[in-house]
Amino acid sequence: MTELTPKVDGIAEAQISSKTAGPWSEAWNGFKKSKVAVVGAGIVIFFILLAIFGPLIAKEGINDQVLADRLLPPSSEYWLGTDDLGRDILSRVIHGARISLWVGFFSVVGSVVVGSALGIIAGYYGRWVDTIISRIFDIMLAFPSILLAIAIVSVLGPNLQNALIAIAIINVPNFGRLIRSKVLSIKEDEYITAARGIGMKDGRILFSHILPNSMAPVIVQGTLAIATAILEAAALGFLGLGAQAPAPEWGKMLADSKNYLQTAPWTMVFPGMAIMLTVLGFNLMGDGLRDALDPRMKN
Repeated sequence: MTELTPKVDGIAEAQISSKTAGPWSEAWNGFKKSKVAVVGAGIVIFFILLAIFGPLIAKEGINDQVLADRLLPPSSEYWLGTDDLGRDILSRVIHGARISLWVGFFSVVGSVVVGSALGIIAGYYGRWVDTIISRIFDIMLAFPSILLAIAIVSVLGPNLQNALIAIAIINVPNFGRLIRSKVLSIKEDEYITAARGIGMKDGRILFSHILPNSMAPVIVQGTLAIATAILEAAALGFLGLGAQAPAPEWGKMLADSKNYLQTAPWTMVFPGMAIMLTVLGFNLMGDGLRDALDPRMKN
């Protein structure tokens, strides 16, 4: 009997540790079990590392025009070929990763900050405040997102910074409505009622209780929104409303090479593949985060 005691204690300790594991630890464990999510995270990490360290291995002078080498197919010298101005496509794709990830990340950060603030105010205070904010969201969502982005950039002026602002603005209603719905359910919980009963101020309730418990869906939506933002930035660049020449932005590269699709398809294929893989990685990772953070997806 004495020999079985350590085994029982070990089992008990394992059960206690599993029960006391925090929600974020459980979410991480659930995320790791999804092979698709891990693949998506791997793709995202690859492009992040490419954006950080890629310029160290890319050729210098990415905007230098070497007309003698224009439209060369992939070779040992130019791994992805050259464009119509003789520029190395590989180097430009690598530098373009910085631009696309920069636009995607910071536009979503802006959307999360503004949308979460408006959504929390609307959901917590309700009444006429909720009505006004919700109607603003409805008006913005009534327009197709890309058309609204084009209108905003047309007013502000065509450049990369204004494209980032436009993408951030059009995504504000998505986060605002998401947070609002979460706050409407949380603010009726007993611990919020108890916090009000002991005299806790609204600001402390919002930042100490409601906001932390509303972040899980925001993280999932934010990951998916980065993919959408990269696509929208590429679309604006393709239309000439985003990054301007000679910036190596992927959408702008597609626009510059659209006339050479039949004669030099590599000029469009590789920037298009970079957009596709980046968006795919964020979407797969977002799906994995949704499954890991949403209690309804757990058995």
